[in-house]
Amino acid sequence: VACALASRKITVLSDGSPWRPLIHVADMARAIDWAFGRSVDQGGEFLVVNSGSDTWNYQVKDLAAAVAGEIPGVEVSINTDAPPDKRSYRVDFKCFKALAPKHQPQFDLHQAVKELRAGLEAMRFQNSNFRDSEFMRLKVLTGHREGGRLNSELRWTDR
Repeated sequence: VACALASRKITVLSDGSPWRPLIHVADMARAIDWAFGRSVDQGGEFLVVNSGSDTWNYQVKDLAAAVAGEIPGVEVSINTDAPPDKRSYRVDFKCFKALAPKHQPQFDLHQAVKELRAGLEAMRFQNSNFRDSEFMRLKVLTGHREGGRLNSELRWTDR
């Protein structure tokens, strides 16, 4: 959404086939509310569960198309010559659905894109180089590694 607003272009560096699970922040809050209030008979004393919905597994190319569909005049470029991206994460949410039927996600992709767009427009976002921000996860991790605070396995050191 940020790329679409800042540059009117979405560039997918891969062939667009990898899967990504998404969840709206309000739906994640609903899942956290369930987790704090659930009883032990809902999955045991300690539980790790994927929170989300099977319908919120999207291929990257479909995400780009959905954003372009919500923001007129946006060009989508997909690198069809790229080798397949092995970082694909299609997640199964059946356990969460069975354990928390009243806390299932309620927002869809189009609502999320509209909200992101509205929020970015409200703050007058126009930085097409936002990926170079010092707050990007990869840059923060690189800084910690270079500073000796993280080792090569991304574990904290004693420094």
